[in-house]
Amino acid sequence: MGRPGFSCGRSSMPGMRLSLPVTLSLALLGPASLAQTAPAQSAPAAPAKAPAASATTNRAVSALAVEVGSVVKGRLLDCPASLKLSVNAVCLYVQTPAATLRPLVKGKLAARAGDWKTTGKASVLLVKDAPANFVMLSALNDKETLVVVDAAPTAKAAAAPAKVAVPAGVVKGQPYVLGSDLVGVVKVTALGGGKYRLSNADQGTLTVTVGVRAAQTDAGAVELPLAPATDGRNLIFPLAGLRALGCTTTPNGGVLTVACGSDSVGLKPIVF
Repeated sequence: MGRPGFSCGRSSMPGMRLSLPVTLSLALLGPASLAQTAPAQSAPAAPAKAPAASATTNRAVSALAVEVGSVVKGRLLDCPASLKLSVNAVCLYVQTPAATLRPLVKGKLAARAGDWKTTGKASVLLVKDAPANFVMLSALNDKETLVVVDAAPTAKAAAAPAKVAVPAGVVKGQPYVLGSDLVGVVKVTALGGGKYRLSNADQGTLTVTVGVRAAQTDAGAVELPLAPATDGRNLIFPLAGLRALGCTTTPNGGVLTVACGSDSVGLKPIVF
C-alpha cells in the first residue's frame, strides 16, 4: 500500500461488542434492516497495532481505507461476522458521529464518490474505483461510528438466488410431505404409470395417482383434498390427504407428529 497503518488483516479491539445484522449487497442495492448496539464499554485510549498485511490483500480496498482513515482517524478492529464482508474488508472504530464523517469522507474522495444512501442508522457511499468499492458508516450511538471499507458486490454476487422450481400440480402455500418422509409409518410403493400405494399395517392401504384427487382405500373410493404430485423421483403427497389413510397430525414444537395406528414420526411439511 505504501502507507502504514492499514491492511486487509484486522486487529481486535477489547471491549467492543457489535451487533450489526446487515447484508451489504442489499445495503447498496436497496433498503435493508440495519440494527446496531453501542459498545459494551469505552474504547481503549491507545490505538490498536495493525497486523501485517495478508497475502490476500486487495490493494484497491487497502488504498481506499488509507484515504478514508486519514480523515476519520479511526482504529482498526475485527469486522463483525454478521456483516458478511469480504476477506479484504477494513473496519475502523471512530469516536465521531456519522453525520460529521459523511461530508469529510465525500470531500476527501471528491469526484470518485457517489451520493450517500442512508437506511436506518447506516449510510453507504459507492466509490467509482475500478472495480468499484464502497464506504459504509454505521452509527453505533450519537458519538461513535463503525466505518467499513470493502469491495462493492458484483452484479452476479448481488443477484437474487434462483427460485426453486415448483413441481407441476402442487398448490402453493399448502403443506406436502415426501413419500420418504413417512418411512417407518407408511410404506410407499411405486406401481408405475404415476400410481403409488401407501400402506400401514394398522390402517390398511391407499392407492393414489399423481395429478388425480380420486383415490382408493380398502373400504372403497375416496377423494383427496389435493392431488398428489411428483418431482420425477419422489411422491409429493398433500399432508391433509393422510387422513384418507386414517392418519392424524399433531403439532409438536417445530415439527408435526404424524401418527398412523400404533406408528408415528415427526416431520416438517414442505410448503412451496
